Amino acid sequence: MSKVPLTVRGAEALRNELTELKTVVRPRVIQAIAEARAHGDLKENAEYHAAREEQSFIEGRIKDIEGKLSHAQIIDVTTLNAGGKIVFGTTVDVSDENTGEEFTYQIVGEDEADIKAGRISITSPIARALIGKIEGDIASFQAPGGVRELEVLEVRYE
Repeated sequence: MSKVPLTVRGAEALRNELTELKTVVRPRVIQAIAEARAHGDLKENAEYHAAREEQSFIEGRIKDIEGKLSHAQIIDVTTLNAGGKIVFGTTVDVSDENTGEEFTYQIVGEDEADIKAGRISITSPIARALIGKIEGDIASFQAPGGVRELEVLEVRYE
C-alpha cells in the first residue's frame, strides 16, 4: 500500500482518537457487555446485542486508525522549503475572480478534510488547481457551476 500524506495536526488527532478508543471507550463497552450478560438470556437481551454491535464498531475504527497511521507519510509544512509555492499542508488565501469573495484553505490529506474548517483534500479539484502556484497566480478548475478562477493572495507554511 502506498503512503498517505498527513499533516502533523492530522496525525496527532488520529493518535488522540486511538488513545481515547483504547483507554476509555473500549473498557466502557466491555463493562457494558459484562453487565448485559449478567441479566441472563442473551438471545433476547437488547442491551447485550447493542453493546456487542458498539464493540464491533469500535474495534473496526481502531484497526482503521492503526492502518492509516502505519501507512501515513507525516509532512510538517513548517520544515519544507517550497520557495513560496503551494504544496501539501500549505495554508493559502485566495480570492474568487468572479465574486471577489476571499477564502482561506489548508491543503490536507483526505481523512483530515473539513470544508467548513477550511481544510480541503489534496485530491479535491481546488487543491489540485492550487498545487504549485505562487502568490499572484490564477488557479482555474472545473466546478459543478462551470470554470472557477481563484487568485492566490498569500501562501503560508504554518
